Amino acid sequence: MMLRLLCGLLLSLSISAADAAVRVKDIANLKGVRENQILGYGLVIGLKGTGDTLRNAPFTEQSLQSMLDNMGINIRGTSLRTRNVAAVVVTADLPPFVAGGSRIDVAISSLGDASSLLGGTLVMTQLRGADGETYAVAQGAIAVGGYNVEGAAQTLSQGVATAGRIPNGALIEREVKGRFSEMESLILELKNPDFVTATRIMDAINAHGSGRYQKAVAFERDYRTIVLSRPRGTSPVRFIAEIEELLVEPDTPARVVVDERTGTVVIGRNVQISTVAVTHGNLSVRITEAPIVSQPNPFARGETKVVPQTFIEANEPGAKIAILRGADLQRLVRGLNQIGLKPQGIIAILQAIKAAGALQAELVIQ
Repeated sequence: MMLRLLCGLLLSLSISAADAAVRVKDIANLKGVRENQILGYGLVIGLKGTGDTLRNAPFTEQSLQSMLDNMGINIRGTSLRTRNVAAVVVTADLPPFVAGGSRIDVAISSLGDASSLLGGTLVMTQLRGADGETYAVAQGAIAVGGYNVEGAAQTLSQGVATAGRIPNGALIEREVKGRFSEMESLILELKNPDFVTATRIMDAINAHGSGRYQKAVAFERDYRTIVLSRPRGTSPVRFIAEIEELLVEPDTPARVVVDERTGTVVIGRNVQISTVAVTHGNLSVRITEAPIVSQPNPFARGETKVVPQTFIEANEPGAKIAILRGADLQRLVRGLNQIGLKPQGIIAILQAIKAAGALQAELVIQ
């Protein structure tokens, strides 16, 4: 039933080539235009007794002392027992060509043994890149999507209370070097490299360039990259915007993905099966233990004993045999459904068909 619904949905989504066409921007990225990861270490304050235990997390105590020292408060040698502070790691993605003064979202994750960050506020934290430079500063109230409540004999929790986010919580202080207008070359990189897809993208771009600029503006370097030649007098932003809106039908490999843990089977559109006969049956054996008590006759010498009694029943339901020949996805699904299998049975059959050499597709088992 699950396979029938899944494949029926896939077939209803796309039948014709026109319906399968997608934009270039959805299947390719412009090389060099990417995000950069930044992170920092900070403190969250204002927690209601759900912060780190300072004795179990000494780095939290040291950070708290350093922060107070910078504020002119000397507490060296004092034993701190507060539970309203938690050490956290702050992460964020720095967008390409972002300008100073812009704001981005940040993610907060607890580093110590805090039970919840609900109601906490992140103190000003520097976010650094891989080069060690500070690119943003984060601060603000944390939005937590879960909660954790503990009592003497019961605990109630939902979601993750030790992680949260601060929308627009980081202020950009340093711009990433380089500008889009200064890029020497414009190269498209396919998200799913494929020779056919790269050729179709190049043909679509050159067809657009021949009508708009009266010349070809793209050529393929390999199955992953396509080099663009920007016409004179055209801004790179407008040029890329026009190309990203072009429609292309990407080619997909014949692939079957199987997840044995959840029983999920996903079959690609181009999967085919050579003619094979398939049967699938289940043998169930039931063993029942029914011990009985054996007592001696009256006035007889003997002891009461427990005598084992075992009943064994074997049952093998009649298995159906079907001939599968998958000229297309619809016929393949119809043939599998004729056998009337559960997802685990379909997984076993697909593995056996692959071993027999009749599955003309790549079988990926997760």
